[in-house]
Amino acid sequence: MADSSFDVVSKVDKMEADNALNQAHKEVEQRYDFKNVGASIGWSGDTVLMKANSEERVKAILDVFESKLIKRGISLKSLDAGEPFASGKEYRIEAKLKEGIDQENAKKVTKLIRDEAPKSVKAQIQGDEVRVSSKSRDDLQATIALLKGADLEVDLQFLNFR
Repeated sequence: MADSSFDVVSKVDKMEADNALNQAHKEVEQRYDFKNVGASIGWSGDTVLMKANSEERVKAILDVFESKLIKRGISLKSLDAGEPFASGKEYRIEAKLKEGIDQENAKKVTKLIRDEAPKSVKAQIQGDEVRVSSKSRDDLQATIALLKGADLEVDLQFLNFR
């Protein structure tokens, strides 16, 4: 019998992220506490740029954006928001959406699988994803449950289960 396998990846649905950003933009435009403070949120290349005239306001914009991401089913582990910094008379926060599993987290995933998953399960790092394979599909499902329960710094999805 051939080995069964699946891929562990960390991807963000760009359309959902864009929808969340548009919803946050609408809310920032309409909310009374953001009127006349230069509050805005938008794409700047592949980063999200939030601006306001005070540090508290720009943090409030980040809160609005985070709540919209959660409603759209995007984990906050995928959002890498920086600290507010002054730029002229305004404060800014730049946030990136993380794609792929970096080398350090991929090693943590494979170590977790090696230490705690059933013995027949093998894991290999392939670029920015991890391929997990085994002869037993039940062992693979137990491994998925193990990874879902693990507290890792990246948001994981499981693709190509076959």
